Amino acid sequence: MNTLAAPLFAISKGCFAYRANNVLQDIDLSLAPGQFYGLIGPNGSGKTTLLDLLTATRSLQSGQLSFQGRPLVKYAKKELAVRIALVPQQFAMGFDFTVAELVLMGRYPHIPRFSNPTARDLELVEEAMAVMQIQPLRHRLITDLSGGEKQRVVVARALAQDTEVLVLDEATANLDIHHTIEIMHVIRKLVRDQGRTVIAAIHDLNLAAAFCDQVIVLKNGRIFKAGPVAEVLTSRLIAEVFQVEAVVQAATPDHPPQIHYTLS
Repeated sequence: MNTLAAPLFAISKGCFAYRANNVLQDIDLSLAPGQFYGLIGPNGSGKTTLLDLLTATRSLQSGQLSFQGRPLVKYAKKELAVRIALVPQQFAMGFDFTVAELVLMGRYPHIPRFSNPTARDLELVEEAMAVMQIQPLRHRLITDLSGGEKQRVVVARALAQDTEVLVLDEATANLDIHHTIEIMHVIRKLVRDQGRTVIAAIHDLNLAAAFCDQVIVLKNGRIFKAGPVAEVLTSRLIAEVFQVEAVVQAATPDHPPQIHYTLS
């Protein structure tokens, strides 16, 4: 992590609860720009809630959360939408928009009210559809797509939004391995070549090990550990957090760390 960079996000003593159930407790977190963060943890550990807080979908009940040195609650929704794009875990669209129309929605925060999309807006839409290999679907209705096709469209919409921060909530959960790897490569390239920041809840620990710079481990609503992949993803941590025995094979110049689960 670039420790000289000012934090992009900073959370201090952050807490959130649903009714009487504490979901996140005493979260202290500082995220630097230009990193690929993997958010991992067992089901119910608070991953989606933490992403909801970072995207201002929900607000802290206590503690402080800032974005680029300013309290997140001080940003208008449209102001955040030109900086942060979200790919949700579940996406429901009840209206008959075409694929091209839905991807164009990613440009709406950048288009002044009562104005038409510019040539640059349309160019970014085409680029996003090309990257996600969904050009043949452009005239299809979103309601007619399979789950995997729909998810690729939602990722394309976020790419067209062209933000400095991309937040993904298990965005590849509905995809086959081919499209999963392709999307992760695209996202990794945004971080490496353009200095974007990615924060992704990832279910597959080997995906996190292969593509992330840093991992944040949640357990029971608290940050169990955070830091570089090689330092955090150890056999001991996997056993303590996930109750699974595993052997972690160290990274080589040609291969990322590999996690091999023990069958017993």
